[in-house]
Amino acid sequence: MPDAGIEIADPELVSRMARGDRAALAALYERHAPRLLALGRSILGDLPEAEDLLHDVFLEAWRHASDFSSERGTVATWLALRTRSRAIDRRRAAPRVKRADVDHPELLGASDPLADPSRILDCGKLRSALSCMSAEERQVIALGYFEGLSSSEIAERVGAPIGTIKSRTRTALEKLRAWFATGRVA
Repeated sequence: MPDAGIEIADPELVSRMARGDRAALAALYERHAPRLLALGRSILGDLPEAEDLLHDVFLEAWRHASDFSSERGTVATWLALRTRSRAIDRRRAAPRVKRADVDHPELLGASDPLADPSRILDCGKLRSALSCMSAEERQVIALGYFEGLSSSEIAERVGAPIGTIKSRTRTALEKLRAWFATGRVA
């Protein structure tokens, strides 16, 4: 992207996104996310759900950037319509199932590591790694590991799109790998 002092117009950012420019996506997100988050929250009435919705809307915008046409409206309107539509879809969907216990004792290492001395170091590392994750990331790890659910089963259980579940799982596993390799999350 050119000089940081030059603001690039939204249609140009979308055009760059269509060509795979992640920096353009980041710029568009920074510019529009606060307003879209407020819109999602006003429709859904729940901040975590609205944040999840925002993630999905920008993933969809990334995938469909080449479909945008400035002749049909502005980028802000395009994003707002996607946000509104997806938020309404979520409200109309079946009632959300109770979320998994992300502070599951097994997940947080509350079991006695002294019962198996080889677990003492790993238990502490795991607890530290999990503390660097969001509740949603811990949730997918708990449901996948302790309940053996597939991504689609997790999506159904928590009432989130499967793409979101896969993204959360990938991010959580990357954090675990980084933590166990270096002792910190990159």
